[in-house]
Amino acid sequence: MEAKKNPKLDIGANSSLYFAIGLNIMLFLTYSALEMKTYEKDQALLDIIEMETELEEDIPITEQIKTPPPPPPQAAPEIITVVEDIEEIEETVIESTEITQEEGIEERVIEVDDVNVEDLDEDISVPFAVVENVPVFPGCKGKNNTELKACFQEKIQKHLQKHFQYPEAALEMGIHGKVFVMFDIDRQGVVSGIRTRGPDKLLEKEASRIVSLLPKMTPGKQRGKPVRVPYALPINFQLID
Repeated sequence: MEAKKNPKLDIGANSSLYFAIGLNIMLFLTYSALEMKTYEKDQALLDIIEMETELEEDIPITEQIKTPPPPPPQAAPEIITVVEDIEEIEETVIESTEITQEEGIEERVIEVDDVNVEDLDEDISVPFAVVENVPVFPGCKGKNNTELKACFQEKIQKHLQKHFQYPEAALEMGIHGKVFVMFDIDRQGVVSGIRTRGPDKLLEKEASRIVSLLPKMTPGKQRGKPVRVPYALPINFQLID
């Protein structure tokens, strides 16, 4: 006959459960060992000693010394001294220098010969288009102002054609355009105050040179007196292919 095993005495029945419990215990112990922090004994003792030293320091007790306030100043004695006037002061009388109606006023007659009358030499500017007598270019003749104006403009054009020179630097760079020249014919008939406005400094310089070569003229007149006459002249610098 075979012996029958008692199921309650079977050791391998709960082996898997025991294995799982043991595995969890080992994992817990391993985790605790890894997370455990250790400190050096000397450093920990040093920190404790320093902390105790700081706590044992005594705070000195200070006392506030109260100084008594200064005594009040002594009041000055009220003594009134009476001084008698011994010397008499003489009053100074100031005489008035104003002239009253009763006093006579000296009449002074100013003669005309005593007054010096100076003629003011004013520099009056009258435009070329409205001046009574236009400046006369050398060699111009005319019966009236209109003929003298036409001769003046004709002589100006001939002067430009005679002295005109195109700047070489402007030719090389292809600079061209119209330059407006403004100048004055003063009371002596001399050209002055030349101003230029154009597309380039090279052209303006040449236009100013041409106008500066204008001869001395007979000055323009307004009411029989010489006046300064401004004049504007366009000079066209044109490139010819």
